[in-house]
Amino acid sequence: MLGSGRRANRSWTDIALNVWGVLVLLFLFAPIIVIVIYSFNTGRLLVSFDGFGLDAFRTILDKPAVQNAVRVSLVTALISAVIATTLGTLAGIAMARHPGRWVWWFLGLLLLVSVTPEIVDAVALLPWFVTLGQDWGMPIFDDGIVRLSIGSSLFATAVVSYLVRARLIGQEANLEEASSDLYALPLTTFRRVTLALAMPAVLAGFLLAFTLSLDNTIVAAFVQVSGTTPWPVYVLSAVRSGLRPEVAAVSTIMLLLTLIALAVVALVLRRAGDSATDIARTMGGG
Repeated sequence: MLGSGRRANRSWTDIALNVWGVLVLLFLFAPIIVIVIYSFNTGRLLVSFDGFGLDAFRTILDKPAVQNAVRVSLVTALISAVIATTLGTLAGIAMARHPGRWVWWFLGLLLLVSVTPEIVDAVALLPWFVTLGQDWGMPIFDDGIVRLSIGSSLFATAVVSYLVRARLIGQEANLEEASSDLYALPLTTFRRVTLALAMPAVLAGFLLAFTLSLDNTIVAAFVQVSGTTPWPVYVLSAVRSGLRPEVAAVSTIMLLLTLIALAVVALVLRRAGDSATDIARTMGGG
């Protein structure tokens, strides 16, 4: 009775806000729903829907160019996630466990990395890689995978740093101090105590870095070399000749990988004892 009375007393503003919220969600997710539906298109072009089928997914297995682009994107995302997780974890732990004025300066630098337009990063990275690879004689920087991995890890490193710092900033250093009092070596304390406390954020940061690196289109378009074209750049070049259903099919697969990664992030943080509010705060780096 009480519940029905509350539903009956809902004002028109509450109803209007609920309707508006649903419309906003539909507006945001409608393009994604459309691309998923069109990934099952049996037509030759993406915009021409002839019927449902799995032809587009089978085409992926028959096109070496598509396979190579997907492989480059996955390998690059994995390497950049490892780089970002390593550097971001060390930076996040340092900011949380060694506070001081330097932390705010460092956070400002990370914020600068986060808000700098990708086109600026791309324009800066290209001549830098050319200088390192050709002028300074470091051929490793002429490799496409290396260039893409470094370029994709810039923003992801800042994200991991935020996550790890947010994870540790609210936890006291009592366990680390107790470990030191028990004559544990600094490396042992770091590995068994500090890193263990930060591990949920480290895993979450790794998965987020992986997903963020999959769609780094602008930087990838500048720093790529022949033979290592990632998937976003392949799609960008395919627009000129007409998008085909296999583009939607691969996009659907990558969307599924992203959703799985985000679900694993939430599961890891939930297993660590975080509430929904804590998970949202950690994911936001706050």
